[in-house]
Amino acid sequence: MADKKYDYLIVGSGFYGSVCAYELSRMGKKVLVIEKRNHIGGNAYTKKEDDIDVHEYGAHIFHTNDKIIWKWIQQFGEFNNFRNSPLANYKDEIYSLPFSMWTFYKLWGVTKPEEAKKIIESQRYAGEITNLEEQALSLVGKDVYEKLIKGYTEKQWKKSAKLLPASIIKRLPVRFTWDNNYFNDKYQGIPINGYTSLFEKMLEGIPVELNVDYLKDREYWNSKANKVIYTGPIDAYFNYQYGDLEYKTVEFKTRKFEDKDFQGNAVVNYTEAEIPFTRIIEHKHFNFKNQKDTIVSWEYPIEYRRGIEPYYPVNDEINAEIYKKYKIAADSIQDVFFGGRLAEYKYYDMHQVIASALSDLKKYHNVRNF
Repeated sequence: MADKKYDYLIVGSGFYGSVCAYELSRMGKKVLVIEKRNHIGGNAYTKKEDDIDVHEYGAHIFHTNDKIIWKWIQQFGEFNNFRNSPLANYKDEIYSLPFSMWTFYKLWGVTKPEEAKKIIESQRYAGEITNLEEQALSLVGKDVYEKLIKGYTEKQWKKSAKLLPASIIKRLPVRFTWDNNYFNDKYQGIPINGYTSLFEKMLEGIPVELNVDYLKDREYWNSKANKVIYTGPIDAYFNYQYGDLEYKTVEFKTRKFEDKDFQGNAVVNYTEAEIPFTRIIEHKHFNFKNQKDTIVSWEYPIEYRRGIEPYYPVNDEINAEIYKKYKIAADSIQDVFFGGRLAEYKYYDMHQVIASALSDLKKYHNVRNF
């Protein structure tokens, strides 16, 4: 049998695929990357428009406590010092997120942590927890839940909170300080030239073919390489033989305005149920340079169905059982490796998927040069 042209075929150019491509190539392996979309970068892709990096698939803020991951990603570009301080709009009342003393001051006029703690304690649900509503009420009490959680959550899931499992909300970030930085991580920021520039540097010198649907012609593509790293949906790979995995998903409506500013903040959540969108993103605030115009996206939750973009895995018992079957099937295939959010049916932050890729490279591909 003739030697194959490439050592690795990598299906998908998001973080998992691009990290693997970069490190394998650096080790001297011949790598080919194929991508279903017309661009690299997966959901972290940013499109440059009028000197604004538009986060096409929603807000992406890099944050980590892992110094090694922070150092690793910075080799591909400089980051700014952006700190995520989202706001919540409930019936034209503005609240600070995450829940902090700013939130409690707006709700109750309190200025001391002990005052806020007493009010939350007095409102907490203390009975048996059987659903998401009871879980949220047990954590933050009635006022925070009804104004800032209930409507937003029900829009996202398109179900009453009383019908959602408690496991969806394991904890809620509550701070009894005046710090409104959403993340606690030591290292935070956004690439000053956009995320796409990071992927361009990662994939520099590596052949990349766009607009390729691997699953439509996998035999052809498999014939090109000795090993495959697959980062697409795992249920699609196996032709949905154990059933469809469920996702929460969203769509964006984006407009450009000839204004300096639209909302004065990168992200504003809309928490009342009557407003159909969940949040508004003003992209210039991720990397503010006093740009002349502004670009704004409205984020709408939509019902997931096969063929539309999957975003967030629904980690309930039913989907966990379905995924387990796919995982057993995936582990039985020689020379095909499954990794990343869709192939592992697992929600990853960006730093987590980079760490996962680097770990798998060590474990399965003997790459240890990072």
